[in-house]
Amino acid sequence: MKTKQISNRVHFIGVNDRTCQKFEALWPLPYGISYNSYLVVGKEKTAIIDGVDCSRALQQIDHIRAILGDRTPDYLVINHMEPDHSGAIRVLRQAFPDLTIVGNAQTLAMVKGFYGEAGSTLTVKDGDTLSLDAETTLKFVLTPMVHWPETMMTLLEEEQTLFSGDAFGCYGALNGAVVDSEMDTAIYFDEMVRYYANIVGKYGKFVQRALAKLKGVALSAICPTHGPVWTAEHAKVVDLYDRLSRYEPLDNGVTIVYGSMYGNTEHMVEVTAEALAEGGVRDIRVFNATNTDLSYLLAEAFRHRGLVIASPTYSETLFPPVADFVRAIAIRELANRKVLFLGSHTWAQQAVKEMARQLEPCGIEPIVPAVVAKQAPDGNALEACREAARALAGKLV
Repeated sequence: MKTKQISNRVHFIGVNDRTCQKFEALWPLPYGISYNSYLVVGKEKTAIIDGVDCSRALQQIDHIRAILGDRTPDYLVINHMEPDHSGAIRVLRQAFPDLTIVGNAQTLAMVKGFYGEAGSTLTVKDGDTLSLDAETTLKFVLTPMVHWPETMMTLLEEEQTLFSGDAFGCYGALNGAVVDSEMDTAIYFDEMVRYYANIVGKYGKFVQRALAKLKGVALSAICPTHGPVWTAEHAKVVDLYDRLSRYEPLDNGVTIVYGSMYGNTEHMVEVTAEALAEGGVRDIRVFNATNTDLSYLLAEAFRHRGLVIASPTYSETLFPPVADFVRAIAIRELANRKVLFLGSHTWAQQAVKEMARQLEPCGIEPIVPAVVAKQAPDGNALEACREAARALAGKLV
């Protein structure tokens, strides 16, 4: 990637990664990922905002030298210590030995823990500022648990440009353009929902606290560590994070997640989906948990108000791929959903009991009693699926 001048003071010096197949070794990256880094150039001092993955460190250094020439950067501000951003620290320190690492107390402890001695450091607290010249001021806003305990954001006060760390980020490499106004952003908004559901989803109350700190700041740009730089659509991005962090569904569609060994539970799901469509629900997404990565199941569950979970009993509990999904939404404390449970069994029904047990702490309760079929679903069981689907549709349409 080339560097990109975003404003008089700010340059994009990030890199793309189209090789990594799974983010955090978990989440699929069909469109790659960007590791965004920025260079703020003052008349007296300069600051790198966040690093990149160690595999791309030399590219970042080339970008810095292309902009600064013989001048060397003075500061490295670390908003987030996850190694896809901090992995380049050692290489940056080797290239620029006089670099001062800027972070809060937890950040600098993590630098030592991950990479050994940090060398020259500057510890900042919430609300502290750092001047690069008389007209270039960085203000630090601590945002713990969005989504690690040390996370913070950095505001370039004179331009109202927010370097937000992982917040407001998304999957997807940058395809030529860097700023939202120069690209079609539709794919990035879809990937932002998936990114949030996968990685940030558990920490909604902390995201709300961070948003409260930013209230009243008239931002001109948001520069996250993944995805586009948001200028024209930055308000839309903040609104999306606000809604997701309040567990507010984005629409009244229905996500159906099921597992089926021999087709009996799947039969119940097909009848349920048909009845939902007949009831007026237009956006219905049906996913076989055996064949669909958990990443996408979580994204759709965060997106839709309606949720149907269907599983046979397997070894006196949930079918394993469905169990993974149920456990994941329980961990993320997903709330505010209209839910329907379906289950089947051969001799002892445990699946729907386990769904209810795991999801009760989230406040997720089915809108009607679970529909359960013994062995193959008969006419009564299938009609019960239709009735339950009509009840769910009535809550959504």
